[in-house]
Amino acid sequence: MYGPETKNRLKRIEGQVRGVLKMMDEDKDCKDVITQLSAARSAMDRAIGYIVAKNLEGCIRDAHEEGESAEELINEAVQMIVKSR
Repeated sequence: MYGPETKNRLKRIEGQVRGVLKMMDEDKDCKDVITQLSAARSAMDRAIGYIVAKNLEGCIRDAHEEGESAEELINEAVQMIVKSR
């Protein structure tokens, strides 16, 4: 379910967070630290959206093959995204 693209995204985020910690150790300017933290948060939001979309894609395909409606699945996906904010 979680392919290499998903894991690569999270590894990049991990690198960003490590970079922020290094910046803090080096007493970098607060604005620069916040900028990098904001970038990491944006990347995390995009990763959440990517994971939800990929999961939803598979679920809709399965529902279609079984002749079921995907409306509830779509609503659940939207709720997952809303809760992550």
